[in-house]
Amino acid sequence: MRYKTSGVCSSEIDFDIEDGCIKNVRFTGGCKGNLQGIARLVEGMPAEEVIARLEGIKCGFKPTSCPDQLAKALKEWRA
Repeated sequence: MRYKTSGVCSSEIDFDIEDGCIKNVRFTGGCKGNLQGIARLVEGMPAEEVIARLEGIKCGFKPTSCPDQLAKALKEWRA
């Protein structure tokens, strides 16, 4: 799935879902090191667990963050 982000430095998130688990997470733009770390941490995790852990995280004074945008993307995927 390709998800266009909003309100963050990254412009999109690409990922695959296999048997309910997240695979191949790739962020375009943003804080490269941090986003590579997030992508590796969530690799193989159930989508529902990632949503529960990342939803609502804010970046500074922004109302969202790249992790929150990943949770939104996963919620859109399951809808």
